[in-house]
Amino acid sequence: MPPEKLGLSEHEVKKRIKKYGYNELKEKKRITPLKILSRQFTNLLIWILFAAAIISAFIGQMINFWVISFIIGFVVILGFIQEYKAERAMEALKKMVHPTTKVVRDGRIRKILTTEVVPDDVLLLETGDKIPADAKIFEIIGLKVDEAALTGESIAIEKSKGELIFAGTQIVHGKCKATVVTTGMETKLGKIAEMIQEREEKTPLQVKMTQLGKILALIALMSCLIIFGLGIFKGASLAEILIIALALAVASVPEGLPLTLTLTLSFAVHRMAKHNAIIRKMLAVETLGSTTVICTDKTGTLTKNEMTVKEIFVSDNVISVGGVGYEPKGSFFVNNKKIDPKSCKELILLLKIATLCNNAVLGGKKGKLEVIGDPTEIALVIAAAKADLWKDDLERVSPRLEEIMFTSERKMMSTLHKKGKEKIVFTKGAPEIILKKCKYVQKNGSIIKLDKKEMRNILTINKDFTSDALRVLGIAYKKVSKPLTSENIEKNLVFLGLVAMIDPPREDVKEAIETCKRAKIRVVMVTGDNSETAKAIAKRVGLFEEDVTKKFGKLSPKLRRIVEDGVITGDELNKLSEKEFESLVEGVTVYARTLPEHKLRIIKALKKKGHIVAMTGDGVNDAPAIKKADIGIAMGIKGTDVTREASDMVLQDDNFSTIVEAVKGGRTTYENIEKFTCYLLSRNFTEVILISLGIILLGFKFLPLLALQILFINIFSEEIPAIALGMEPASKGIMRKRPRKSKQGILTKKNSFLVFSLAAFMVIMAFAVFITANPSVNIERARTMTFAAIIGMVILNTFNFRSLDEFISKLGFLTNKWLILGVVSTILMTFGVMYIPFLQETFELTTLGLTDWMVCGSAAFSTFIFAEVIKLVNRKMPTNYQ
Repeated sequence: MPPEKLGLSEHEVKKRIKKYGYNELKEKKRITPLKILSRQFTNLLIWILFAAAIISAFIGQMINFWVISFIIGFVVILGFIQEYKAERAMEALKKMVHPTTKVVRDGRIRKILTTEVVPDDVLLLETGDKIPADAKIFEIIGLKVDEAALTGESIAIEKSKGELIFAGTQIVHGKCKATVVTTGMETKLGKIAEMIQEREEKTPLQVKMTQLGKILALIALMSCLIIFGLGIFKGASLAEILIIALALAVASVPEGLPLTLTLTLSFAVHRMAKHNAIIRKMLAVETLGSTTVICTDKTGTLTKNEMTVKEIFVSDNVISVGGVGYEPKGSFFVNNKKIDPKSCKELILLLKIATLCNNAVLGGKKGKLEVIGDPTEIALVIAAAKADLWKDDLERVSPRLEEIMFTSERKMMSTLHKKGKEKIVFTKGAPEIILKKCKYVQKNGSIIKLDKKEMRNILTINKDFTSDALRVLGIAYKKVSKPLTSENIEKNLVFLGLVAMIDPPREDVKEAIETCKRAKIRVVMVTGDNSETAKAIAKRVGLFEEDVTKKFGKLSPKLRRIVEDGVITGDELNKLSEKEFESLVEGVTVYARTLPEHKLRIIKALKKKGHIVAMTGDGVNDAPAIKKADIGIAMGIKGTDVTREASDMVLQDDNFSTIVEAVKGGRTTYENIEKFTCYLLSRNFTEVILISLGIILLGFKFLPLLALQILFINIFSEEIPAIALGMEPASKGIMRKRPRKSKQGILTKKNSFLVFSLAAFMVIMAFAVFITANPSVNIERARTMTFAAIIGMVILNTFNFRSLDEFISKLGFLTNKWLILGVVSTILMTFGVMYIPFLQETFELTTLGLTDWMVCGSAAFSTFIFAEVIKLVNRKMPTNYQ
């Protein structure tokens, strides 16, 4: 047997891995711990604190210098630890998508991890595959390769036997067998590995947040300049003015915002991964929350993708097939009576053709089988095995000579076989396409002409099958009597029969579609299947609408005829102008017999109507549509490497419910970002206004808070609660709201009203506490009470901001364990600085009595109640969801 038939042995593979290493590229631009550490010093807060420390040392306030230095170290270390963990988590998620490759080893076809490919491995590659290593072709069928990753040329290159194919390039047409020449860094791609290193990119939301931070920093600096001027005017010392001005700058800049945003997005990506949605681009987390339309494939997404042959139509008889799944056990029945399949010549011939015109692989024989291939083709091979027809045996008798591949455009596949001295063409595909290629029909041992009556009968049976949600293939053949050409190989065929398979809907898909309806998200099925099959499945999952014409009002006869059955086919779509289609696109939920270019057209029309579109895809030709969609979703199980490369998100389970769960995650993440942003801003504005008010009314001698006290509130009381808000679980009504507008900012009118109203009220209450404590008599006590009151407000407001519109009583206090941890930590640290003598002296605080604590608690609780009242007012304002 030729070595390429056997492939390598496991012993040889181990030797080659030891010699050449694993088939992977070494990342040269990996984000190192040192780079993460250096990024901490790009934070504006750090440089403001550095300035404050230097000034403190310059004027001899060494306690301030060491405390501020400690705070710098704390912020840098906290930021480093959290970002390092986030980077490692993202790397772990990338490794969850494991590319695989088909190879021949020990004479068997096996699917292995791409990293385990070694030199001299025999690769089996087909349309949609990403080539895992540099290899030399020894067997080929119509191969075209996209080498843009290496050459930059967008035109696919035709390949011939004996030529090289290169790692990282994509097969866009045909198939081949090739022997691996080089792997890993020794490949052509490895030598120019810099070309594929990903750049760090900030998402639009992160850019907006950075811009917001800069605007707030500018406001802070202007406030500092004003206070600086006031200090000079009132005769305060330069050192005092500088320390207070810098403390105010820290108070007004939401220094925790960038870190909290990064952690929230990272946490969201990790949480989605647990639900089988692998986010490839951080942008997807944001966009998912705005999705208004989900365009989904049927097979494997709405359905289980577990094909089982249930009915076969041959010789005017409908034969039922027993058994489920991929077990080769089951009987054949006609009118509920068991039959011997070998008693029907046409049935046996049909099963042989369906098995030979087929690329599925069985890894065993008559025992427990290992199956590799398309689920439809596997179902055909298993059906034949139930009749004791095994692919290996059939291929020995009728070896394959040539193949004309199935494509989404042709919707059929043909193979040429040799049996003895005869050559025979076997064909399978969509029944209506196959029938157009047929001139004859075989039944009951005779071959007769395929007339209109026979064709009507076949199409009636086909419609009956598809109306029961069965997927149907037509089977045909012909014996070759004259030289074959590409024009005549699939002409004048003999029609043999129909094979009908069931692919049941997933159990949870109906509920997921109902969830989408409540969330005002349209679900659109886009499938290559027959319109009757598509309609039947759509009815089962609650997607089909009986009379869609009511949606459109007045329609022309042409448009009414197209949409009256609730389905638009690819052919009907071709007959519509762009204007006509745009008038229908928002009312149609089922598209059948579509091609990849139809998906692209549907996306463009929906986006033109202002929709945010998520689109699923698996085939290589789906890549343009995946790329064009706002959220491109690739299938992890049945998807090709090309679509995965083009996608924003990969479904590890190919399940529609996973998409809905990801949309929920996107909405939750954006909502949480709104919460912690508003929370941080409300506190920032409180401090800067409070200090400004104290200076204007009382002068520099009676400041409500000192620099170190402000720094403690900012650094130690805000970070953990803000991060906890970013991890808030989904609210109960998150999937009952309309999708938010894609261009909507964080500080909407409602959010701004809440932030500024609350900040103003907190200033009033804090200043009232300060005045009540009589600062002219005991300034230290007055500042301590103000300090305690503001921290009390910050703690209680954390619970307010768990929802920007719902009352806290509806949320439950124990549903966010991170928030409880953050609050407890803040309370413990606050008591530490207030009651540990050394810290109390450092922060210039004093011990408070019971009456003092009651005053502080009353102010904090009043703020809590006021925030709930503002949320009540906000609920009566127009919603921010479209």
